Amino acid sequence: MYQSALLGNFYLQENLILLSMKNISRIKPLTARVGILSVGHHTYWPQFEGLLTDLMKKAGVFADKVRAAGVEVIDFGMSDSAEVAYQKLQEIKIANLDLLFVDMVTYATSSSIACIFQQTDLPIVLVALQPDQAMDYGKATTRMQLYNDDICALPEFASVAIRMGRAAPPMIIGTLYDDPGAEQEIRDYCQVAQVLHSLKNARIGQMGHVLEAMLDMHTDSTLLTATFGCHLVQVEPEDIFGHYLSAGQEQIEGRRQQILGFFDTPEPQADPVTQKLTEADLLEAARVYEALAKFVEEKKLDGLAYYYEGREGSDLRRMVTNLIVGNSLLTARGFPMCGEMDLKTCIAMMIMDRLDMGGSFAEFHPVDFKEGFVLVGHDGPHHLKIADGKPVLRSLKKYHGKPGSGASVEFQLKAGPITMLGLTQKADGKFKFVLAEGESRKGAIPATGNTNTRGFFGPDVRTFLKRWFAEGPTHHFALGLGHRAHVIKTVADFLDVEAVIIDSE
Repeated sequence: MYQSALLGNFYLQENLILLSMKNISRIKPLTARVGILSVGHHTYWPQFEGLLTDLMKKAGVFADKVRAAGVEVIDFGMSDSAEVAYQKLQEIKIANLDLLFVDMVTYATSSSIACIFQQTDLPIVLVALQPDQAMDYGKATTRMQLYNDDICALPEFASVAIRMGRAAPPMIIGTLYDDPGAEQEIRDYCQVAQVLHSLKNARIGQMGHVLEAMLDMHTDSTLLTATFGCHLVQVEPEDIFGHYLSAGQEQIEGRRQQILGFFDTPEPQADPVTQKLTEADLLEAARVYEALAKFVEEKKLDGLAYYYEGREGSDLRRMVTNLIVGNSLLTARGFPMCGEMDLKTCIAMMIMDRLDMGGSFAEFHPVDFKEGFVLVGHDGPHHLKIADGKPVLRSLKKYHGKPGSGASVEFQLKAGPITMLGLTQKADGKFKFVLAEGESRKGAIPATGNTNTRGFFGPDVRTFLKRWFAEGPTHHFALGLGHRAHVIKTVADFLDVEAVIIDSE
């Protein structure tokens, strides 16, 4: 679990939220514990003087690249025989790693890793980054070959991993210097480690119930913990309500100013349900945001899935139907919050956030058959860091399909590549990732107080939607920036969760 010092630091930051969209600070810093184990062949050391020293210098260069990715590095040194591998195994077991890089600094026999494959279920990545772009063949020596023999044992290691009952580990193949592709892969795997660390340490609040009749939303909470490691914290609306009742005018005014610093408040357009943000709705959103922040601190939560209606006309209903603004601000700071009590999409949003993609609560809206896109968005809270420009607050006279009224968030996503992650549960009870990549393009969206973007997907919108729906996803999903379906699939592979990437051809 996160250290209490980090939690304390998080809540001090609550009073330091910057009023610039690009400078929204994270609630908790991202972290992960990443191990590095170099492998080689002990027979070489007496045969080639200084080779081991040079290989460990190579390992040091790789370790520096991993540290630069913002993770904690535990370097286990060299495993060069079966005997040493069993010693390293014990060190690795007690290190509480999120991911292990095996650095193939030269050829190594599989005995230098086999017991680690067999006795751990750690995510392992094999790394083969040779120092030279190519050998100088006219001056080539056996020592030079061994110095660049990083890929030589990859098939042996993959074969033994499979024979030990695990999947062949993913591999990074390239050069140690001036290789942007390899360096991006290192960063990707470090971010995957941060995802895994967050999931297995997360405390996700579960408040209320699924919106009635949404049968695809129901989730096996025990399976959620078994699959991802997170703990579900059962919380009550009254846990927030107590802070709502005790919120002081000074705190409410501070939140009001923060909200006005983040959002525009334009005049309404065509939709009669919308109106310019009222002062009453702004103050209510500020009061609820203050209560919500205190509630998150008290319960030490990392995310929240919720839906609750409360008795008509009650103060509790007014509070629980005005979580949208505070939820959006917290989601932008790395605290995913899902309406309609969608626990699965809360996990999907956390995965995207830890990959620095944003991760907004989304579903499909009407199709534009003239231009060939589908509107992608949702009502309620969203990840503000992926907004194109300053997001908007509108007062809604009614929330369609739900009780209540108040301030609601509207924006369009930044133009460019996008990825969608749907987390669904199959008939056999197991989870499944449904992934797709597309493009967000600028253009008019409905001014309805809901977030939307123009989503273009290949090969055409009709075929894409049929392919997506055929995978049995829930109707909600997480929406983020960038084309990173392959990275998210790596997360699924490490978690032993089925993942499907929708074909765009």
